[in-house]
Amino acid sequence: MPLVPYALTRPFLFGLDPERAHELAMHSLARLQNTPAMCLWSQPRVADAVTLAGLRFPNRIGLAAGLDKNGECIDGLGAMGFGHIEVGTVTPLAQPGNARPRMFRIPARQALINRMGFNNQGLQAFLANVQRARSFRAAGGILGLNIGKNAATPIERAVDDYLLCLDGVYPHADYVTVNISSPNTKNLRALQSDEALDALLAALQARRQALALQHGKAVPMFVKIAPDLDEAQVGVIAATLQKNGIDGVVATNTTIARDAVKGQPHADEAGGLSGAPVREASNRVVRLLRAALGPAYPIIGVGGVMSADDARAKREAGADLVQIYTGLIYRGPRLVAEAARALQRV
Repeated sequence: MPLVPYALTRPFLFGLDPERAHELAMHSLARLQNTPAMCLWSQPRVADAVTLAGLRFPNRIGLAAGLDKNGECIDGLGAMGFGHIEVGTVTPLAQPGNARPRMFRIPARQALINRMGFNNQGLQAFLANVQRARSFRAAGGILGLNIGKNAATPIERAVDDYLLCLDGVYPHADYVTVNISSPNTKNLRALQSDEALDALLAALQARRQALALQHGKAVPMFVKIAPDLDEAQVGVIAATLQKNGIDGVVATNTTIARDAVKGQPHADEAGGLSGAPVREASNRVVRLLRAALGPAYPIIGVGGVMSADDARAKREAGADLVQIYTGLIYRGPRLVAEAARALQRV
């Protein structure tokens, strides 16, 4: 059975509250994955293998963290043709996140604003879900697990939460991403400053070395940063990543800037802006990182990929792999195959 055109589904989903639509879609994927019904959204994975950070990615297109916060839909999402999927952000303890409403569409700009606040079911539920996933990884898909801190944990104790999460996810991850760039957890972005970042990454690297001995495998570790950084800040982050032996960087998270959506409904809502308006800011950071880190350092580019051309632009800016999230909401699964095919020729 062919892929059901997303154009038939989108009007219904966009007629719902954004978070309600998200919950309905994820619940449906979770229930129907690994059943015959999965053919309704499945499509062949584009073959364009690349080795990065010691991992063989089946193609260059991945799903960004945040869509599947609890790791409930790995196989269902994997059927859309992603080479890698990143789930989370997970925190040690379950937390509800920020008050609703906390997600807003800006269709005229192909954008979303969210202030979810790391709402998730906690580490133990997350790990149980991850261990239930089977078909995506059996087919060679790469799974990234994204970790963060609880909102109630003081920023000066943030390292404790990250270490707890690293301990938990390490045996089950193909790679781990350390999220220090969400704008929706108070003071979290302060961890991107030079001294705080150096201390956090030194602690995580020491723990990772111990875990590698314990589990008999080396799991790459990436750090996810914000687009709202100047050249000097990006330079400091790049140097700190290399100093601490971090394997790669994910650039970028959502932006707090609003210039691109000024005057639009919901433009003044607090939270992180994603989709087309963050494209150029993300590409700028990717270019700065590539210049600072050299040609071989792994960079995953994310932000504003709404078309095959956008994926190519991200790659040309210096990204080795490209992730999508908001583009999937606006364009549907066909974007995955379009972007992956486009990067076969870059």
